[in-house]
Amino acid sequence: MKLPRFEYAAPATLAEAIALLAQGNAKALAGGQSLIPTMAFRLAAPALLVDLRRIQGLGEIKITAKAIHIGSRVRWRDIERDARLKSAHPLLVAAIAQVAHYQIRNRGTVGGSLAHADPAAEMPGIAVTCDAEILVAGSSGERIIPAGEFFTGPLSTLLAEDELITEVRLPAWPANRRWGFEELARRRGDFAIAGVAAFYDVDGEGKASNAHIGVIGACTRPHRIAQAEAALNGRAANAAAIQGAARAAEKAVEPPGDLHASSAYRRSLVGTLLERALGGAR
Repeated sequence: MKLPRFEYAAPATLAEAIALLAQGNAKALAGGQSLIPTMAFRLAAPALLVDLRRIQGLGEIKITAKAIHIGSRVRWRDIERDARLKSAHPLLVAAIAQVAHYQIRNRGTVGGSLAHADPAAEMPGIAVTCDAEILVAGSSGERIIPAGEFFTGPLSTLLAEDELITEVRLPAWPANRRWGFEELARRRGDFAIAGVAAFYDVDGEGKASNAHIGVIGACTRPHRIAQAEAALNGRAANAAAIQGAARAAEKAVEPPGDLHASSAYRRSLVGTLLERALGGAR
């Protein structure tokens, strides 16, 4: 299917890009792996595409003692190839390995995925599960939005028309943290029917604490499952505690049904995937 007609601009600075977006009926173009198919299906028809490829500073990964800073134009392949992230944030690396196919990972970007806000996408789920902060810039200045508030529904976020994501900031990852990531798709590279990301710390008594459990695919937006976290916190992460968290997760989610899976199947799948993720936590 052919794309609708549009104008194209490739500004050299962030300020220029924001000014172009502020004109209205414009979309930012990063990797284009979500936007271009959306346009091809006539689900979006912007009059102007604002290519971010010339803007400096958006493609960097910085790791400090407090956080992992990932620029919005960082590609999935950049995350896969950055050896530092294997210890600095192994959950992120494991999740990104499940993104689509390598051709998509060569072009797709962190900011593009967050802005597109597909409820089955891995990066939004990781951002929410890990209490990330999303930095955006627009005509009114810069602001920081907690990932848990950023996504408002399917393909919907708090971004204003003249705002761009510039960075996602993930809290530093303790060395002894236990984590797991599981998803199920009909075929390798397809969007997940459901997926879970989970991590927890271990206190001095060997009990789980600070549990974070997030779900994708089985909901209208990525979110944490507080009931499952409560079922795990304060307990040794043995089989009984893990099963308790999995059953709590099943009861808490209200997934939609579609041609890929029924609501009941997705609900059961969330519990099964969480049990696997926690049971195999590294």
